[in-house]
Amino acid sequence: MQKIILAAILVLAVFLAGCVPSLNPLYTEKDLIFEPALVGVWNNGDDTWTFQKRDEKSYALIIRDDDKTAPFVAHLVKLGKYRFLDLCPDKDGLNDSKLEGTYTMSLIRGHLFLKVLQIEPALQMVMLDPDWLDKLLKKNPKVISHKQNDDGEGIVLTAATKELQKFMLKYADTKDAFGKPDETGFQKVTPLPKSGTN
Repeated sequence: MQKIILAAILVLAVFLAGCVPSLNPLYTEKDLIFEPALVGVWNNGDDTWTFQKRDEKSYALIIRDDDKTAPFVAHLVKLGKYRFLDLCPDKDGLNDSKLEGTYTMSLIRGHLFLKVLQIEPALQMVMLDPDWLDKLLKKNPKVISHKQNDDGEGIVLTAATKELQKFMLKYADTKDAFGKPDETGFQKVTPLPKSGTN
């Protein structure tokens, strides 16, 4: 059963290649903030991220990569002086899927984390580097709770939220822990109309 869960959660990271998925969120309610400037359509070459206000503390996010799209629920998290995005696949996306029902029922809605460097004038985000994390875990497997596939490919964080937060804060400024940001970042193509942000 554990092998099935780990395989299923890794499916969620395929759309955003090179991600490290987590079973648990990075936030509690008190850690959530809402930044209106994030709402809108952002473009970076072939990738388009569209943020809409979902409620007072979350966003509906659609990521387009060429002809592929994926819906997420996004939360902006403030930990100390840092901001992170916590992305979780929108369950409606699985309901709309053409995949067979039993298959979609076996998928675990994991969380993906991005460190937000800035929102304006360009949106710059970086992901936890899986190669850096793999090296760290080989040196010290107890640095954070995790599981690894039997084939050695792919790490899933199993830590509780409090442990995840301590880990992110500890390594937030560590060289190579997060990927390098794209210099131009995501450019805001257009803000969404007010009717789309209610």
